[in-house]
Amino acid sequence: MAPRSDLTVDDDGRARCGWAGADLEYRRYHDEEWGRPLRGDRPLFEKLSLEAFQSGLSWITILKRREGFRSAFAGFDPAVVAEFDDADVERLMGDPGIIRNRAKIAATIANARLLAPWLADEPGALDALIWSHAPSRRGPRPTALADLPATTAESVALARTLKARGLRFVGPTTAYALMQSAGLVDDHLEGCWRAS
Repeated sequence: MAPRSDLTVDDDGRARCGWAGADLEYRRYHDEEWGRPLRGDRPLFEKLSLEAFQSGLSWITILKRREGFRSAFAGFDPAVVAEFDDADVERLMGDPGIIRNRAKIAATIANARLLAPWLADEPGALDALIWSHAPSRRGPRPTALADLPATTAESVALARTLKARGLRFVGPTTAYALMQSAGLVDDHLEGCWRAS
């Protein structure tokens, strides 16, 4: 059982990973998304992009702006985002519904430009590439937040593969956060109601 400080019991009586806190959006994300398998090129491009925007910030900051990001980035359709130009960059820099970081905006557009032709030729290719890096076996379920790694051999390999394709803002830590959020790994703590 995880130490009490690493789990929180909310008003619904369920024990959750302590990072979920009391924020309702964070709880919903913890309960319904984090650690559950996510498939598809577009949803994974969205997660990859949002994880890049999260770099240096808390995930709740991104979650609270997710609908703004979806609107600003055309639902994260790589073919549409690939067509964004300098005027779109300036539009995005003025959009209070997203994180206005020029380097991250530029990286998202550049990543879409690399992915769009590849996915047009090979639908499902991003999904297949990301999921090919899922660990083949799970070790013991983490019992404390301190047990959660920032990177793994698989996230290092995934980051290396994405970078080799030319993608930006895809370091090993970002890759591991993607693996957690997209369910390639299930890092719910022992004792959490979502631990499967």
